[in-house]
Amino acid sequence: MNIQPLLDALDLQEDAARALADGLREQIDDLQSRLREAETHLEHLAITRKTVTGFADRLPAIAPDLPEHPDYQRILDAFNHATGPLRAKDVCGALGHELLPKNVEGTRAKLKRLVKLGILTEAGTGNFARKP
Repeated sequence: MNIQPLLDALDLQEDAARALADGLREQIDDLQSRLREAETHLEHLAITRKTVTGFADRLPAIAPDLPEHPDYQRILDAFNHATGPLRAKDVCGALGHELLPKNVEGTRAKLKRLVKLGILTEAGTGNFARKP
């Protein structure tokens, strides 16, 4: 029996498996290098974040621009004179508006907008206060 064809077939399969293993080792080396670069980049970003947040408390606070309607400044004046949280009805009265549902709801919408701008907080359902 001639086993040479079988040995030749085994040689071909060994060569293919060796080439595959060598290619995979190269890919692993490349991936390890890229992983090291990504980890270094992450470390640098963490350091940058720490540095920036360390300076954030030293930056002056910038007050957001109020909407142009004159009621907004008057609303803030009402809160400047208040000793605690105010409800929309209280603010509506302080503005001199009749306590009609449409006026109270309009005032509530303005208060909610000031909350979104970060000027007021909603200190409970329907209770609004200046941010500390």
